[in-house]
Amino acid sequence: MSGRSRGVLLVLCGAIFLEGIDVAMLNVALPSIRAELGLTTGELQWVMSAYVLGYGGFMLLGGRAADLFGRRRMFLLPLAVFLVFSGLGGLAGDGWTLVLARFVTGTCAAFLMPAGLSVITTGFPAGRQRTTALLVYSGTGGGGFSVGLVVGGLLTAADWRWVFFAPVVLAALILAAGLPLIPRTEETRGTEEIRTAGTAAGQRPRLDLPGAVTVTAAILLFVLTVERATHAPPVQTLAALAASLVLLLAFVLIERRSPAPLVRPGIFRTRSLVRANLTGLLFTAGFFGFQFIAVLYLRELRGWSTVQTSFAMLAMGADVVLAPLLTPRLVRRFGTARVILGGLLLAAIAYAAFLPLGMDRAYAAMFPSLLLIGVAFALVHGPLTMTATDGVAEREQGLAAGLLYTSLQFGAALGLSAATAVATAVAGAATTPGDAGLLTAYRTALLVPLLTAVLAVLLSPREHRRRRRLRPVTPPKPALCGPAAPDGRGE
Repeated sequence: MSGRSRGVLLVLCGAIFLEGIDVAMLNVALPSIRAELGLTTGELQWVMSAYVLGYGGFMLLGGRAADLFGRRRMFLLPLAVFLVFSGLGGLAGDGWTLVLARFVTGTCAAFLMPAGLSVITTGFPAGRQRTTALLVYSGTGGGGFSVGLVVGGLLTAADWRWVFFAPVVLAALILAAGLPLIPRTEETRGTEEIRTAGTAAGQRPRLDLPGAVTVTAAILLFVLTVERATHAPPVQTLAALAASLVLLLAFVLIERRSPAPLVRPGIFRTRSLVRANLTGLLFTAGFFGFQFIAVLYLRELRGWSTVQTSFAMLAMGADVVLAPLLTPRLVRRFGTARVILGGLLLAAIAYAAFLPLGMDRAYAAMFPSLLLIGVAFALVHGPLTMTATDGVAEREQGLAAGLLYTSLQFGAALGLSAATAVATAVAGAATTPGDAGLLTAYRTALLVPLLTAVLAVLLSPREHRRRRRLRPVTPPKPALCGPAAPDGRGE
């Protein structure tokens, strides 16, 4: 790997680290934000939901925009906007300014993350270099989240506003390094790919606006429905869900007739992509649902401080070390599908081992589960990104990345909502009041991540042999930049 390639990878890893640490630090700072700004429970919920709404709602659009308008542009411009609005959050004097700042930063992340991933899948040669780059990249994201839990606790102890100002400094450094390093090659691509995408030769690529509007509205409404499911009346939830499904159906009809669809329907014939997305959704549902319940257990039942809880959860950050060191070797020896399956099995074992909670359970008894979950993340997340983008044409790498990140975001939202709903229902129906009833609720809610892990094992990607086909021999085309891309045909 050349020095410039290492520099590009460092910038991209900085961006996904920024996204992970930004989310984690805010989670830790919420009680302090509520105390200073006097926020109601509903307003505090919106501070969290706004980011998820922007991130999940615009992810698919962001992924396709990277393909059409240039990955460099769709990486650097959202990063600059992220910087500005993160600073605005630190200066906020009321809750709704925070909500606006979080929605915009979440939307920026929705454009930033698929663009970064597609820079790797199109800019690094297939084989060992790309595998290593993808695994280092995904491990850095998980490490950012883990580090953010600790750093967020320390910054909040000084002043919660530093939780917003610290990402400004990091984003500025990444932007300064990215301007000279991120390549411009995909923005000067020949007209052949533009014609393939459905536009005339020599014309600027156009976005499928009707499709973009309907799918973004459908996803926004669906994410909002999931986020508010435990707080809104059932009739309102069902109505919002029905409206989201109607918009999604309209999107499907639009894409079937569009000459240049936002999402080419044929992409779903790539079975590895579909399995990777389903597995990613279920895995992140379990991961975030478990983390949420575990933090509540330590904080509310055990009375641990923010810093104590942050350091206790740090064991889940084992992926930041294992992803770049161990996972590439395992992938080369056993293949991505077997490594993913092994990680999912470890996650299921870890969730099951954590189930026997008690009011006086020692941390030494919890530590193996937390560590195993970190190992599972290292084995699953990176190989999933490889599987989800394998066999997809270069011109659709941003779309494939957007689909994967949308699935991951949906999984996080679904896992949090499901775990919250189960814990709330059991706590409300508990015959034993006080801490004993709450302990029963948390134990029951931990069945959610265990169930999702088991389902993920059943749906995980499978190893397969590609059938050899006899094709006419044609002279190779001269490469525009780097190695030839996969042909994008489904299996």
